[in-house]
Amino acid sequence: MEKNKKNFYEKNNRSKSHRPMEASNQPSEETMGEGMVIGRNAVRELLKSGRDIDKIFVQRGEREGSIVVLVAEAIERHIPVIETDRAKLDKMSSFAVHQGILAMAAEKEYCTVEDLLSIAAERGEKPFLLIADGITDPHNLGALIRCAEGVGAHGLIIPKRRAVGLTPAVTKASCGAIEHLAVAKVTNLAATIDSLKKEGIWIFAAEAGGSSYYETDFDCPCALVMGSEGEGVSHLIKQKADFIVSIPMYGKVNSFNVSTAAAVLLAEISRQHRKK
Repeated sequence: MEKNKKNFYEKNNRSKSHRPMEASNQPSEETMGEGMVIGRNAVRELLKSGRDIDKIFVQRGEREGSIVVLVAEAIERHIPVIETDRAKLDKMSSFAVHQGILAMAAEKEYCTVEDLLSIAAERGEKPFLLIADGITDPHNLGALIRCAEGVGAHGLIIPKRRAVGLTPAVTKASCGAIEHLAVAKVTNLAATIDSLKKEGIWIFAAEAGGSSYYETDFDCPCALVMGSEGEGVSHLIKQKADFIVSIPMYGKVNSFNVSTAAAVLLAEISRQHRKK
């Protein structure tokens, strides 16, 4: 792949005893950690992932629809299921839409960048990564995770500082996708990008003033950088990118939300990587 190839897009231990249902153990302040998984879809994907689950909290009286199946599976796996009041679930979830259920799970382990590349190698595919540069809104990060997993990306890279981590709100917003996408958390994003380039990964930064993504050749080992909600891709990261790509805008608004823009670009990269 030549450096003069076309540029891109626009700115923008779980209990071993069988405990069917526990009503007396009420959630306390100590249960409100980052290992919380909120909502029916997210809990379903957590159960499918095989990750250790400490306990599941269910709203008292909730026994309809998919929640019945989730509780039955939890009981079968000897995961403690605790009934509690809606007010407690509201507080535990910081008033997110919990749909009458949430789980306390072992924290999702972060991978290394090398792990992400290994996933691509194991699949026999060109590396396809997403880099979130300073995303601070948990709903946006969750949506990015959902988009990346949905198009078959091999992983997400996030910085340790000045950005949101894998919080319960992120888990909720990802609608369970977080259980299936590897995430690496790095100290120095710029140095990580330098390392990726040495591994033959081409860096595409999504920003205004770049080449149209329609005309961009993504059929290569690549990483797409999406910038923060307000500032976009940082100046240093933009300098290190091989290409700046943009999404042409034809309406009266001049940009998309970061997760919407990511969905457009990630889908095109996936299409190019999978074309016959």
